[in-house]
Amino acid sequence: QVELVESGGGLVQAGGSLGLSCAASGGILIMTTMGWYRQAPGKQRELVATITRSGTTDYADPVKGRFTISRANAQNTVYLQMNNLEPEDTAVYYCNAAYYSTHYWGQGTQVTVSS
Repeated sequence: QVELVESGGGLVQAGGSLGLSCAASGGILIMTTMGWYRQAPGKQRELVATITRSGTTDYADPVKGRFTISRANAQNTVYLQMNNLEPEDTAVYYCNAAYYSTHYWGQGTQVTVSS
C-alpha cells in the first residue's frame, strides 16, 4: 500500500517563503513523476508543478519564477520551495506521485498567505 506523507505548509505573510515535502512509502519502485497540485476554496484542483524521474520540470504559469520543485529519487521524496508567496497562493496543497498510469495522492497540507 503506497502512502504519501506531506509536511510543511502553514501561515506566512505575503512575500515570504515556505517549503513542502512529500515522501512516498510502501515498497514501490521509484515513482515516474511526482508533483504538487493545489485547491483553493470554491475552485478546482490545479497543477502547480511536476518533476519526472530524470528531473524534467513543469510549472503552472502563476508560479513560474517563484516556486521550485525538486526530488530525491532514492527516497521517493519530492520538495516544493515557494518564494515570494502571494495571497492568491492560499490553498490546500496536495502531493501526487505516479507510477506509470497509477496515481497516488497525499492528504493535503494547508498553505495560507496573509496580505
